[in-house]
Amino acid sequence: MSSGVGRGLHATAVVFGESGVAILGASGSGKSALALALLARARSSGRFGALIGDDRVWVRAAEGKLIASGATHTAGLIERRAAGVQSTPSEPAAVIRLVVELSGRDCSWPRWPGEPNECALEEISVPRLALNSALSATDNAMSVEERLELLVFHRRVERGFSLEQCAALHKNRKLVSRMASTTSEPRSDD
Repeated sequence: MSSGVGRGLHATAVVFGESGVAILGASGSGKSALALALLARARSSGRFGALIGDDRVWVRAAEGKLIASGATHTAGLIERRAAGVQSTPSEPAAVIRLVVELSGRDCSWPRWPGEPNECALEEISVPRLALNSALSATDNAMSVEERLELLVFHRRVERGFSLEQCAALHKNRKLVSRMASTTSEPRSDD
């Protein structure tokens, strides 16, 4: 039983910072390990991190966004291979901003895949990142974090933030107030 309506997926989903991440892949491909690595990175960097659902999530379209929710009876529970089920902070639902597709144990994506940059779920296009399951969950979590930072950067540029603000955001990992340099006079070369 899900906390929302929609289509069920064999996937794990988390919230990392302000972004929902859906992790797709075959059984044993490392979905839960990547989710745990993302939650650990969120904790260590002072960001928000929470599990939406492990191994089974429901997705639905709402106002042009993809919403994922987990099963209410397993909220906050995630399976860690060879260690059993453990408890972690959870959220009932989140807007999915990135879909990660893991290759599986016995295959890998090409080094420079001609992969689509987007994935369509419930008729909503979401940015997609293909990762090799053979890499460590920590390495893959770093790749997810970098992609999310790029997505945030591009959203802020589209909203009219200056390049200086975006650079400061990337460097400091927090939104800074509009910089005086955006209204200052141009520098002259002496």
